[in-house]
Amino acid sequence: MTIRVLLVDDQAMFRRGVAMILASEPGFEVVGESGDGAAAAEAAARLRPDVVLMDVRMPVLDGVGATRRILEDARLRGERGPRVIVLTTFDLDADVAAAIRAGASGFVLKDADPEFLIAAVRTVHAGTAVIAASATRALLQQFDQVADEPAPPPAFGRLTERERQVFALAAKGLSNSEIARTEFVSETTVKTHVSNVLAKLGLRDRVQLVVFAYEHGLA
Repeated sequence: MTIRVLLVDDQAMFRRGVAMILASEPGFEVVGESGDGAAAAEAAARLRPDVVLMDVRMPVLDGVGATRRILEDARLRGERGPRVIVLTTFDLDADVAAAIRAGASGFVLKDADPEFLIAAVRTVHAGTAVIAASATRALLQQFDQVADEPAPPPAFGRLTERERQVFALAAKGLSNSEIARTEFVSETTVKTHVSNVLAKLGLRDRVQLVVFAYEHGLA
């Protein structure tokens, strides 16, 4: 299966470099490029990419607003929408935290190795893992301010005891195989529990699960 990618960055040279990296690997197609967030939202609606590589700081509309608009437009069309990977220069960045809250599936540093970028796109497209989970947790701890003793939302009460255990481990960034070893169950069973948790809480992916946990004091 070819992964269709939309590149969004206000620096044409950077877009060209990323496009060359993706073109060097089989299974990728760069379907479009945009230099600002507003143009990116229009391109995403027109081109229907699988993954969007989104810069955070751009003119007209920044990456946070563009991510929110792209996913909201997809929701209004009754579609899941593309997976969004935020591209950032800084490891811990408040704008990246905001983009994750808006629905981004993870973030990658702009100076990451090409191999890591390629693996990140494949991973997010598969929807099976959180990119740079430890860094994402640190990001949320740095910038998310949780109220004193927040009450869990009603949806959390619909989780079974086993699903709550899986939720807690996933919120710590553990992979499915790590959770399986911890809980002494099969990886297939873990995948089922994670899918049930995401569905009951109305979350897109595991990044959103981490965000949900920190925002509600459940991490």
